[in-house]
Amino acid sequence: MFHVMGHFDVSERKICRVLNQPRSTQRYLPRIRGDEELLIKRMIELATKYGRYGYRRITALLQREGFQINHKRVERLWRREGLKVPQKQPKRKRLWFNDGSCIRLRPQFKDHVWSYDFVATRTEDGRPLRILTLIDEYTRECLVLKVARRLRSQDILEQLGYLFIYRGLPGFIRSDNGPEFTAKAVRNWLKQLGVQTLFIEPGSPWENGYNESFNGKLRDELLNGEIFTTLLEAKVLIEQWRNEYNQFRPHSSLNYQPPAPVTIKPKVEILT
Repeated sequence: MFHVMGHFDVSERKICRVLNQPRSTQRYLPRIRGDEELLIKRMIELATKYGRYGYRRITALLQREGFQINHKRVERLWRREGLKVPQKQPKRKRLWFNDGSCIRLRPQFKDHVWSYDFVATRTEDGRPLRILTLIDEYTRECLVLKVARRLRSQDILEQLGYLFIYRGLPGFIRSDNGPEFTAKAVRNWLKQLGVQTLFIEPGSPWENGYNESFNGKLRDELLNGEIFTTLLEAKVLIEQWRNEYNQFRPHSSLNYQPPAPVTIKPKVEILT
């Protein structure tokens, strides 16, 4: 601006009128906030630790730590620092039943509907691993991540028995039609306890959408980035991820709160 004014010997007002710009734009200086350096440092640390989190989840973590920010500011700094925003998955066309319906029981409260499924992976030596994933569809809490070389219907009964003792009975359990879930021993035992089973239509994984979504997060955030050398290592790392998922990871459908955050009970002083 100033070199143009000197070269053509015209005023600032006339140049701004020609360029159709407010005069205030020539006096604006960006203000760098006092917490900018600390914010960027912490943002990069979280993005490095949680490589599959986008700027919205990072915003939730920063807000939880006390930063007074919104997602727009974090997105601006995120892009300025060259951090990669994970690409959104393309939308899939939903398949419908022949009658045009696509109805499933929606969870209404905690322990209303549980769902379980299997995820497969391998250790470094190529030997297979199976992971039983079981979640509460209403709270999104992961109740079980059972890791073993093989998992049979007896293992399902053991895990459910343990959960029923310390958590209570759910109203329904949703699953696909795998032989471990449809085994007569499992169905009869659940029927005796009054727990209803919900088996999805064959070839319709979207009917078990809550669990399928969870399995995708497990694979994307952990399994695809880890090489398990032993079964024991897989058990430790997967259980560690489960605790982090339940107690720390922001969940978009829960207003970016974790499914089961750790609560600290205040110390009660007894007056004598």
